[in-house]
Amino acid sequence: MSALISPSILSADFAALGEAVRDIDAAGADMIHIDVMDGHYVPNLTIGPMVVKALRPHSEKPFDVHLMISPADPFIPAFIDAGADIISIHPDAGPHLHRSLQSIKDAGIKAGLVLNPGTPADVVDPVLDLLDMILVMSVNPGYGGQSFIPSQLEKIKILREKIDATGRDILLEVDGGVNPETAKECLAAGANALVAGSAVFKGKGSYAENITALRGGAPLTKVA
Repeated sequence: MSALISPSILSADFAALGEAVRDIDAAGADMIHIDVMDGHYVPNLTIGPMVVKALRPHSEKPFDVHLMISPADPFIPAFIDAGADIISIHPDAGPHLHRSLQSIKDAGIKAGLVLNPGTPADVVDPVLDLLDMILVMSVNPGYGGQSFIPSQLEKIKILREKIDATGRDILLEVDGGVNPETAKECLAAGANALVAGSAVFKGKGSYAENITALRGGAPLTKVA
């Protein structure tokens, strides 16, 4: 199966987010990646649950919500109510990681764990049984348009081995500096889902071609 593509609306026109979501859905996106930043955990502010709720009617594709906020726990229920299908959190965004992930799972949606460039792969070990997705940040979180950090490829390989050892279908997603060239490296290292912002949204009317290029020209796939 070719890679799942989750375009990041952080690179879309914020004055027309609904249209952007409809456009990338029609262009073949598998998921819609929503970057939530609080100006505290990361040095930027983006969107909250009300915007997610407003976008929900514009696509039936899974909403892949990445919480770059601390503390995350108080806001998890609001994003679930807003229509998130996957919520990914950082291991240092609250005092009790296991409890936070369990609260996501108990709500009946998928739980993800995010590893920043400086976070080692073995952080996933104590909670691997709760995870539906591991998100490797190949840039430091907080801004779009950064350059890919090549050292994260080795982490992707290590995580692929950990996932395969479980026998479970855990998505291994990469976010940051993903373009058709770095996408090939990520997929070769073991990733099977890619977040891309500027690489998808460059050239309105070219979204389908951009998504296909990230897949390496492979046919479209669907997320379970």
